[in-house]
Amino acid sequence: MAVVSTGLDVLKDEAWRDLKGLRLGLLSNQASLSRQLQSTQAVLSKLLPGQLKALFGPQHGYGGEDQDNMVETDHSFYAHANVPVFSLYSEFREPLPHMLDLIDALIIDLQDTGTRVYTFASTMLACLRVASRYGKRVVILDRPNPLGGEIVEGNLLKPELYSFVGCYALPMRHGLTMGEMARLFNHVFSLGCDLHVVPMRGWRRTMIWRETGLRWVMPSPNMPVPETAQVYPGQVLWEGTNVSEGRGTCRPFEIFGAPFLDLHSIIKGVGDKEQRGFALQQVSFRPTFHKWQGKICKGFMLHITSPKKCRPYSLSLALLREILYRHRPDFTWKNPPYEYEYQRLPIDLILGDSTLRQRLEDGISIEGIWDDELKSYKEWRAPYLLY
Repeated sequence: MAVVSTGLDVLKDEAWRDLKGLRLGLLSNQASLSRQLQSTQAVLSKLLPGQLKALFGPQHGYGGEDQDNMVETDHSFYAHANVPVFSLYSEFREPLPHMLDLIDALIIDLQDTGTRVYTFASTMLACLRVASRYGKRVVILDRPNPLGGEIVEGNLLKPELYSFVGCYALPMRHGLTMGEMARLFNHVFSLGCDLHVVPMRGWRRTMIWRETGLRWVMPSPNMPVPETAQVYPGQVLWEGTNVSEGRGTCRPFEIFGAPFLDLHSIIKGVGDKEQRGFALQQVSFRPTFHKWQGKICKGFMLHITSPKKCRPYSLSLALLREILYRHRPDFTWKNPPYEYEYQRLPIDLILGDSTLRQRLEDGISIEGIWDDELKSYKEWRAPYLLY
């Protein structure tokens, strides 16, 4: 098995010298670790003593302690390094001028999940915008896309549905690393940011997480194992419904369900094509928090049988179609708010195209409707790729 060196490992080995003499800020969390499981903060403090002036935390907090969406994290102080910790998931979701006054360069080291509906990309974009405005350098320490960078899946996000869970017209499974997204954002939004990406060594686009030789550390509280990330491009859809996405269980997103589901009818209606690469295990569970807390839910656990063949977005859409068909009016769409959007339906923000919801409601097939979009996207993204 190959052993991938992350951007942090490359920085630790050689690239840290480029940061000498700069006042540094660091946006990271509990998953920002080196190959030896040292935190990015510890690595920087050892290599560049006294230069780290501020820490920044994304959604869920610098330590990853906060559950669920729209659970804001307070600012704090990290006594060991004698620096403030600024929350970028609080009243404001971008660095403020007084925060940037402390630094010359902002280092961003975050593990993404490979799915458009994840807030770290939006936080990074906000940092690029503000850093450009105030003349600060941004350094991205790149990390693997846990789904690989070759397969892409789903429709492109419509501009009218841009939000904190989707900041640009990417497909649901986008096939980019954080460094590649940063390069893309810097160009398409004409930011002119002084952007530097420290690329990985040894990562190939065909690699999924289990092939990298790296240890998985949860990038957010409900992403416990690499397989969670593997199913997430489809299973995130349940966040826009009254079906539990498995929060309050030990395997969120792999497990999902609701008290009213007729499992035999659902499984019968889902096609073999959508189930390729997966096995659906019928389960019952009782969430300890979140939707249906304390109630027995009937549902499924998704087992990945072939990571390279599975298409989670297609599978979850097929399951959603069947539940819509068989379980009205028990099944409902979740109402706003959702990630600071108070008007638009969460499912529209997640799907990225309100006509898809309408097609699902009307029982109209959506198979293959984004194939041409994806082909054009793969050609268009090529100049931003690093690997």
